[in-house]
Amino acid sequence: MKQATKIKKEKKKVLIVDDHPIVCAGLTHLINQEEDLAVCREAHTAHEALETIEEIEPDIAIVDVSLKGQSGIELIKNIRIRYPELPILVFSIHDESIYSEITLRAGAKGYIMKQETSDKIITAIHRVLDGNIYISDRMASKMLCKFFDNQPGKNGSPSELLSDRELEVFRLIGMGFGTRQIANELFLGIKTIETYRAHIKKKLKLKNASELIKYAIQWVQSEKLF
Repeated sequence: MKQATKIKKEKKKVLIVDDHPIVCAGLTHLINQEEDLAVCREAHTAHEALETIEEIEPDIAIVDVSLKGQSGIELIKNIRIRYPELPILVFSIHDESIYSEITLRAGAKGYIMKQETSDKIITAIHRVLDGNIYISDRMASKMLCKFFDNQPGKNGSPSELLSDRELEVFRLIGMGFGTRQIANELFLGIKTIETYRAHIKKKLKLKNASELIKYAIQWVQSEKLF
């Protein structure tokens, strides 16, 4: 009598892109407990991430929004151009009410916040690996409402009128950050942030800095209310 041969399922290779060692260690431990998943490498910068993808060809990349040097959003765009078949899940501390839409628009397939439970993180990874989109139920409802809302504001929505980087700057203005603080947060020069502020004012048809700050604060608050 022939013995049944047990076929071992090959594990999916996971690349973690995050510049916080403690976060990487915790996420690696969580993922490696799964029978079908294995963390193949950690990358701490966008440049390192792109080199690693070329080298090991992971099945999924888990990317943080905030990276030193090039932002996670710019990295997502670059991955989409160079490796369009690689699914990306964003794993971030930033508020999903603002950043999930930006990252999905950049090319990510899912967004989950770092404070979510372990089972939800694993569910998100599997959902994205299966070719689906993963966002929280709250964000799914919000995006559906925005899709069916046919009453845009007089100047249009900031998320529609601004580029991803301009929207990041606009969000930070609304959170009370000054120009220097924004520059430090995004690893950009002060003059660059001043240029973004000027572009934002022009696109949103705002007269001065006071109107920009007021509108940004209102927008950030309204995005969190849903």
